[in-house]
Amino acid sequence: MKAISIVALGEVDEESLSAIEAGLWQAFGFDVRRADARPEPAGAYDAQRGQYSSVLILRDLLGYVSQGDVRLVGVTEKDLFIPMLSFVFGQAQLNGVAAVISLARLRQEFYGLPPSRPVLISRSVKEAIHEVGHTFGLTHCADSTCPMSLSNNVRQVDVKGEDLCRNCSIIFEENTNHIRSRIKPGAEVRK
Repeated sequence: MKAISIVALGEVDEESLSAIEAGLWQAFGFDVRRADARPEPAGAYDAQRGQYSSVLILRDLLGYVSQGDVRLVGVTEKDLFIPMLSFVFGQAQLNGVAAVISLARLRQEFYGLPPSRPVLISRSVKEAIHEVGHTFGLTHCADSTCPMSLSNNVRQVDVKGEDLCRNCSIIFEENTNHIRSRIKPGAEVRK
């Protein structure tokens, strides 16, 4: 059975993982399942920056993709970076199979504010949809309320909704027809 698989990388907030599962199913219509948790790849840690390389985590995730995975999403509490940016909320392979998101900077506590579970969960779902959307070929959207819009800070994440805009929905449908045609009708796609 093909599904979007979610894998916790290290200890990850369970409520956020469950919300991400539901959000990805709602947004993309594929079954979503939980893969066995794995530790963050030790080689992805950059001691000088005190962060994890999202590129190296993606590379590691590719080794765990199974035939049943429509997509594979790693979720970590660790802060992520790419060399050209001080941080990223997540990263994905455009038209690829793997994505990763970090909850570190989605937490209010990161900015010295009191914790808020509803805010963390809402942000986690939006960023998961954003990164998985990239794996389905969606690029950044000009509509700031679409989860595919670019976010350089959490205020921009908070403006987003969880539903793809009309244009991104159309592109998603076009880009996934080939996947859906290989799946037994009604078996895994519920959209």
